[in-house]
Amino acid sequence: MSGGLSCFIRSLDGDWLQLDGCAVGIEIRRRFQREIARDGEGDDLIDQGSESMEFTLTGRIDLPTYLKAQTIFRSGTCWFIDPFEEQEMKVCFARVRYNSGSNEFEFLLIEDVV
Repeated sequence: MSGGLSCFIRSLDGDWLQLDGCAVGIEIRRRFQREIARDGEGDDLIDQGSESMEFTLTGRIDLPTYLKAQTIFRSGTCWFIDPFEEQEMKVCFARVRYNSGSNEFEFLLIEDVV
């Protein structure tokens, strides 16, 4: 693969699986609480001071690499190295999509704050 980023995922006790040429999409959301005052005007948004991140990894991988990723997906707990901040984080491997005809994949990883 050419271009893209190198991404690394592993199960709790497994070896790192390197995925080269990944496109990485990130969605970061702040958590907040909405308070609606009775007999008052409007509402207040209260920032709870935390964020949650979702990573969507896409690219092409061969079948043996897909089978390794599927094993990680089924293992439950998973770790991922954020390719932008280069820090290891615990994630939920939430979704796997793979097309054997084109070798295209899509993985959804959701940060599990520890």
